[in-house]
Amino acid sequence: MTRHASFPPVIDSHTEILVLGSLPGVASLAAGRYYAHPRNQFWRLLGAAIGIDLQGRAYPARLAALREHRIGLWDVIADAERTGSLDAAIRNPAANDLTTLVTSLPTLRTIGFNGGTSARIGAAQLGPLADRFRLVRLPSSSPAHAVPFDTKLAVWRTLFQH
Repeated sequence: MTRHASFPPVIDSHTEILVLGSLPGVASLAAGRYYAHPRNQFWRLLGAAIGIDLQGRAYPARLAALREHRIGLWDVIADAERTGSLDAAIRNPAANDLTTLVTSLPTLRTIGFNGGTSARIGAAQLGPLADRFRLVRLPSSSPAHAVPFDTKLAVWRTLFQH
C-alpha cells in the first residue's frame, strides 16, 4: 500500500471559513491540486454556494477566489496509506495539526467538514476547541457519495449563514 500526503493549507490571516477534506485522492495527487477529479463536485458546490463559477476558472484563480471570500482549505489527514481514492481504504492515518492551524486564524468562525471521514477525524482532533467554532458536516463532494447535487448544495450553503 502506498503512503500519500496531503497538500499545504490554503489560508491567510483573514480566513473566516475553513473547509476540511480527508486526504487528496489519486487524481488530485497526480495533478498536485485539491479536488482535481473531474467528477468531484467540490468546486461546483462551493462556487454555487458563494455565487461564482469556480469550476470554470484555472486552479490558481480558484484559490485566489477562495482567499477573496475568506475561505480556507485543508485536510484533516497529513498522510496515510491508501490504495485508490476512497476514504474507506485509508489505513494508518497521521493527523494534520488542526489545533495549531485553527488557533492561528484570528477571524475563523466556521469549520466545514467535507464528508463523514473528515468530520469524524477532524472533530476528534479539535477536541475542546471545537466549541469555539460553528461546525458543519457537509455531504461529501466525492462522486462516490451519490446524493443529488441540489441536496448537497442546500447543506453547503449553510457554511455562509451567520
